[in-house]
Amino acid sequence: MAIVLPFKAVRPQQKFVSQVAALPYDVMTREEGQKAVSGNALSFMHVEKSEIDVPDGTKSDDGLIYQTAKLNFVQMQTKGILQQDESPCFYIYRQQMGSQVQTGIVGLMSASEYDAGKIKKHELTRQDKEEDRIRHVSTVNSQTGPVFISYRNRESLNKIVDTITAGTPEYDFTAEDGVRHTVWVVSDAAQIEAIKKEFSGVDALYIADGHHRAAAAANVARTRRNQDKSAGSAKEYESVLAVFFPDNQLKVMDYNRAVKDLNGLTPEKFIETISSRFTVSKNFTARSPQQLHDFGMYLGGEWYKITIKKGMFDESDPVASLDAAILQEHLLYPVLGIKDPRVDDRIKFIGGIRGMDELEKLVNKDGFAVAFSVYPTTMGQIIKVADAGAIMPPKSTWFEPKLRSGIFTHKLD
Repeated sequence: MAIVLPFKAVRPQQKFVSQVAALPYDVMTREEGQKAVSGNALSFMHVEKSEIDVPDGTKSDDGLIYQTAKLNFVQMQTKGILQQDESPCFYIYRQQMGSQVQTGIVGLMSASEYDAGKIKKHELTRQDKEEDRIRHVSTVNSQTGPVFISYRNRESLNKIVDTITAGTPEYDFTAEDGVRHTVWVVSDAAQIEAIKKEFSGVDALYIADGHHRAAAAANVARTRRNQDKSAGSAKEYESVLAVFFPDNQLKVMDYNRAVKDLNGLTPEKFIETISSRFTVSKNFTARSPQQLHDFGMYLGGEWYKITIKKGMFDESDPVASLDAAILQEHLLYPVLGIKDPRVDDRIKFIGGIRGMDELEKLVNKDGFAVAFSVYPTTMGQIIKVADAGAIMPPKSTWFEPKLRSGIFTHKLD
């Protein structure tokens, strides 16, 4: 059983939505964010990534950053750019990137269910990043970006969504990156109850992306719950803003790697060393692997296909059988000395949307010694890891398209 509730979203007027909607705060640097909002004072990045509006040299944990976010959010409401719905609604949010279409339901999930492990995760969070979002949520008094949630496909829920999306959308715009965003508001009481009832039959929710957002929201809920002695109905801070997508609609892209040196080995010795664990083939013209347990490797201006040999890993282990884990445990660590990829500055992670040309550029022009292309993790693998209560290696998944921030905000009181 999953508790999923409607809410009174703070959202843009129709005429402003394309200017307000912004990429998530964590997909770009401060400098990239400043460039992205140049000439657009309405971008929600001024709230989500408010460090773009503070003086150069301001420390990353300075309270000015969070106060600036709060001020920007209040001003957007005061000016009528953002308005809050008068009654709780669900929202249907469709994204289209080329042939990829995913349609989710925007609503609230339970912070208590997150704490109880009923909302399943597959990544560790970093304390510094979690604390940043805690301070942001607490100061702005709102959850400004949704958690990306998946659930096992449910045809009866799909039928409800199909009925709603046959109607006229509230928003329909194409962002600068070519991704189309369409939103329908669900205010009909019968449809709201039908969606709530359908989710009550969902056995588990899975965090696809947004682990730090979810952890921060749950932390804020615990803190306020302990401080709040007033009796009454459940408070807004007890819920977490999310978009819920059926698992069969989501696309996980490859998350590739590049390493700055060969750990003292010559290219010839490096290939010889990995050949004890991998089958190495030259002239890999595809560059990107076409099946699990194959990897592309760009070394010395040439592409190779490397395939892990049978018996090298436990195929029944949901983590050990992940390609990100295979590459880490059988090559990056034992051969290249990358013990902890979370902190080692010799390794760089490259989202698959950048393509294979980016890997070649890193090796040919940017001083890296070798790059690896990795077959995308599947949703089935993610669910198996989460169901086992296990944790995936860092940078195992890259979801596209990214959810936009600013279209929906959840106030905590």
